[in-house]
Parts: sequence; structure tokens; C-alpha cells
Amino acid sequence: MSDDDPSNGLDVLTFGCRLNTYESEVMRREAVSAGLDTLPGGAVVVNTCAVTGEAVRQARAAIRRARRERPASRIIVSGCAAQTEPETFAQMDEVDLVLGNEEKLHAHSYRQLPDFGVNQFEKVRVNDIMAVKETASHMVDAIENRTRAFVQVQNGCDHRCTFCIIPFGRGNSRSVPAGEVVDQIKRLVGNGYKEVVLTGVDLTSWGADLPATPSLGRLVQAILKNIPELQRLRLSSIDSIEVDEALMEAIGGDVRLMPHLHLSLQSGDDMILKRMKRRHLRDDTIRFCNDVRAVRPEIVFGADIIAGFPTETEEMFENSLRIIDEAGLTHLHVFPFSPRKGTPAARMPQIDRGVVKDRARRLRIRGEQVLQQHMEGMVGTVQSVLMERGDMGRTHNFAPVMISSASQKTIVDARIDGVQDGRLVGDVISSEQAA
Repeated sequence: MSDDDPSNGLDVLTFGCRLNTYESEVMRREAVSAGLDTLPGGAVVVNTCAVTGEAVRQARAAIRRARRERPASRIIVSGCAAQTEPETFAQMDEVDLVLGNEEKLHAHSYRQLPDFGVNQFEKVRVNDIMAVKETASHMVDAIENRTRAFVQVQNGCDHRCTFCIIPFGRGNSRSVPAGEVVDQIKRLVGNGYKEVVLTGVDLTSWGADLPATPSLGRLVQAILKNIPELQRLRLSSIDSIEVDEALMEAIGGDVRLMPHLHLSLQSGDDMILKRMKRRHLRDDTIRFCNDVRAVRPEIVFGADIIAGFPTETEEMFENSLRIIDEAGLTHLHVFPFSPRKGTPAARMPQIDRGVVKDRARRLRIRGEQVLQQHMEGMVGTVQSVLMERGDMGRTHNFAPVMISSASQKTIVDARIDGVQDGRLVGDVISSEQAA
């Protein structure tokens, strides 16, 4: 929840990915334009995630909590979970309106907020996301309480991984034209943002639906060329099999593109990857990481890994453990497999939940070990750190750093003195003026 008066105003609760973070700012702007912040009792807008059953459960819990804390407020639910299972939220007494992923981005959707007491069908406004053919830039001037800015350049996904419900929440792949992306980033940099993160559901598919089918690498090069005052550019999760030559050139040729890539890996076993309907094999990932290190030695890799996918044997799971070292992965996002209704994987032979949770635990332990080793290797070095909230900041390679006496939104050079509680600890050597 925000720090606003709990009985008035507008709160936006965000779950899930960086794209949701960006869209929540658009939703806030559109809801304010529609006057939700001036309603008696105010309003709470919940932007949900559908990637796992746990994400849906957390959203439902947050909705119930919001109703307890703000009994007079209107509660509007949107996001991927609302798009894929609107009835789940419409049946909640706490919810006043359910909006689809396209509807949530327009003020008129909020102006049509129904009165209390309507039935569950009237309060659902979710249209066919597959019918949406374009993605607008939805320019924003700032991201509330954020030091780095997220810019949506792509939405939707044309692939159909067997475990994933997200294409049904986001629709088919759609790209924001390069000129609009550059204009958006120029505005954000002009407003003091030193780091911009490009986001999308399937980021590396950017451009496939645009005239001349430009690649993500060309977009990155255009941003770096046309906005020389941008100090840091970062990519959200990428599909390594789609990385093009132009992106490799940018990674190796411009230090403003941050040396941290997060891979949509999902598994380290070839058979499981095939059953997931992924388009890469384990050797593709290892080769990609080696190729990138050849042009950018300081690069650091993160990865999403699913534990306990249907039919996964202990030997298959061990392949996922081994690829952490073989590919040199550092920042792991581990997900215990969660069957999503309507996906092929939900109909496959399931693994005992206790085994799934144990495998996720083992992956997380290994992830903590490699991250600790990585950070210990940074002790004694000098790192450029973008300060965020309080005394926390991030290095170029996304390692978290605790630094006292540094101002938010500044980039400082810091000597790394140690590692404490999963974070680097450093002291400022030099700093720039705050934005």
C-alpha cells in the first residue's frame, strides 16, 4: 500500500513483472484523470500477475486486506490474472470492478465504475486480448518511488510454452515503434532518470510486427546513439535464442548498456525444455553465455528456472543444477512449478508437491551460494552505483549495495568493503550531484 491517507485518495498495488510496474503508472494516471482519487473513500487499483497460482493467491489476499483497511474505497482489479480468470475476482465481494489488460490503460474504463451492489457479471469489463493489434507507447514522465525508469517497448507473446498462461493474458506480440520509444526515454532522462530498463513480455521479439521487421539490437543501438545523455540502459528478461548480431554489437561496444542479462532459461534439461516447448537447448544457453563473455568479460547472468516441471526426474533436475555452474549464472529466480488451468503442462503427469518444493529449495540454496561467491569476488573493487531508496543502490551488474551518506538518484563511485546479509557494503569515493 502507499503512504496515502488510508481512507482517501488512490492506491495502486502492483504484482509481478517490470512491465506491470510500468503499466501501473499508466493506470495511476488514467485513474486520476477519471477522478478516482476524488471519490468519497477513494479507490484501490490492483494490478495482478498470473504467472503462478501463488501470484493469484497473493493478489486475492491483498484485495481482502485492502477492503479491511479501506472499507469505503472502490476496489478495481486488473492485470494478467484478471484477464485470464476474471470470474475469480468478480466473485469476490470486496471487488467493485474487474478490467482487462487493455481496458486498464484507458481513463474511460475507470469513469464507468459501477455502483455498489451490482451483480458479478456487470462488474466485469474484460474483452478479447487477442483482438488487440497494436501497443501504444503510453508515455509517462515518472515512475512513482522509482530511481530507474521502466519503458514498455513490447507486449504479448506469439510463443506457446506449455506451462505459460501469459499469452492469454497479454495477447499476441506487439511492438512500440522505435521513434516513440526514443521520445519516451528522452522525456524520462530530461526528468532526471539516469537508468532506463526496456521491458516487454517477450522483449527479444521486439520489431517482428513492425515495417521492415527491425531487431531489438537495432532499437538498443538507436537509443544509445540518439540519447547520449542517457547514462544507463538495462534490458529486462530476454530469450537468448532470439538475440541478434546488432544486440551483441551493442553489448560489446557501449558501456552504457549494463553488463547484466536475465535469461528466460526455465530448465537445464533438454527433454524438459522440449516438453516446455522452449526453442533452445542447454548447450545453446551455455554457448550464448560464453559468446557474450567473449565480447563483454564483466557480464553477469541471471535466469528464471522452474523446479518440478511435470515428468522431471531427479537426473533431469540435476541438469538444471549443473547448468548454473556450466553457464556461470549468478542471479537466479526460482519458481516451483505451478499448474495453470488451460495450459498443456497442467494436463501432464504431475510431480508430488513435496518433491517440487524440495527441488525449488535446493535451487535457491545453490543460487544463494553462487551469488555470495560473486559478491565476495567484488570486495576490494571500486564500483559505479546508482543509489535507490535509503542507503541501497545497484552496481552496473545489478548487485545490491549498502552505502551510507549517499543521496538517492545519484551515481556514486564506491569502494566495496565486504558482504553483509546478501548485499555488498561500500563507502563513497566520489559522487555526482543529485537529479
